[in-house]
Amino acid sequence: MTKADMIEAVAESAGTTKAEAEKVLGAFFAYVVDRGMKGDKVAWPGFGSFSTTESKARVGRNPQTGEQVKIAASTRMRFTSSSTLKAALNPNKK
Repeated sequence: MTKADMIEAVAESAGTTKAEAEKVLGAFFAYVVDRGMKGDKVAWPGFGSFSTTESKARVGRNPQTGEQVKIAASTRMRFTSSSTLKAALNPNKK
């Protein structure tokens, strides 16, 4: 699904214009990024939560040449799905 597809689907589902749907989705993602930059967790009950995690600097390998490369430390965004979402995605699992 592309960004345009998502905006169209949300606008149709919410009974609003595409411009309004894009504005709301943009605000949501900006909020998640802002809170993530502050180290906060953003949770949506029944869906999941967004949080940040730190990865340490390490040495990796270039797969084409086999040469060692330094990979810098970084902050990553992590999404953890809720048990409700997991159950909805896996209805045959108990």
